[in-house]
Amino acid sequence: MNASIPPFAVVTGSQVHDVLAGREQHVIELIEEAYRVHGEGDSVNPPSYFLRFPDRPTSRIIALPASIGGDTQIDGIKWISSFPENIHSGIPRASAVAVLNDRATGYPIACMESSIISAARTAASAALAADWLTRGRGDGRPRRVGFFGTGFIARYIHGYLAGAGWSFDEIGVHDLDIEHANSFRSYLERTGAGTPTGGRVTVYESAEELIRSCDLLVFATVAGAPHVTDTTWFAHNPVVLHVSLRDLSPEIVLESVNVVDDIEHCLKADTSPHLAEQLVGHRDFIDGTLYDVMSGKVTVPTGRPVIFSPFGLGVLDLAVGKHVYDTVSALGELNVIENFFHETSRYGSDSARGDDE
Repeated sequence: MNASIPPFAVVTGSQVHDVLAGREQHVIELIEEAYRVHGEGDSVNPPSYFLRFPDRPTSRIIALPASIGGDTQIDGIKWISSFPENIHSGIPRASAVAVLNDRATGYPIACMESSIISAARTAASAALAADWLTRGRGDGRPRRVGFFGTGFIARYIHGYLAGAGWSFDEIGVHDLDIEHANSFRSYLERTGAGTPTGGRVTVYESAEELIRSCDLLVFATVAGAPHVTDTTWFAHNPVVLHVSLRDLSPEIVLESVNVVDDIEHCLKADTSPHLAEQLVGHRDFIDGTLYDVMSGKVTVPTGRPVIFSPFGLGVLDLAVGKHVYDTVSALGELNVIENFFHETSRYGSDSARGDDE
């Protein structure tokens, strides 16, 4: 094999934003294809690794290595931190980079700002699930959406729902910090969500009121343990995008239809489905994966709440990251770092090459 060392580039957050902004439907299609490639077995997605800190128990940094085939054909890793205390300083909770590796040589070809990629793939996954899990429920698409948690991810999910053509009569907002809730309402109204076509925006001081008033719910919090425990709040059988994974009690999970992105990934790290498994000693309450629903292997039952719990797969980050890299490269705008790799000859530049061992 005649292989050469590829150039190494840095892709900035502004470049990522420019590629993805306004292209929500295309990103949703990328995510759907990535789910199909993963569901068909043409990927490697090992467990995420959590770096935790005894002196900073609310914070963590997560490594998500992965490899995806299909049309994407890339290996890599996302390194994403979650420091909730950041919000008190007015900066985002999460920050991230992704590294893409050349399929042939293994050499890194790019380091990319990835908080936007991560938010986009999370929001696209949620919008995709909302579409598939509300099909055939009899009442059409939900008309009342509620956001429990009002940060960066909630903003992106709203944007991706809107970008995918969703419209709502009402938008509910709830956050433990009323100032954050009001700021999110102002953002929605400023960007047009509070128009007659975008829906009336209401801030709910009570979690119960928000949940009971909405037929599509988005949980996007930093909760580390279940804090919503009353099963009767879900008696109207909403579709729940449980993006933050740890808000709902095991009892709510067990009384619902449960769809995940990947069973092995989702049932760990004390997520709500994992706690439900520990409570009952089995996984029979998991109805299937989103790929199972998309491929027709699972039909979503009616008459119960439907919960989508996405642990977050590294293959999704790679799918979006590779698209960004390819787009920036095609535009001739890659920031290539010359001489990033110093040792580029196995035996040194002045030495005879000899035979490989």
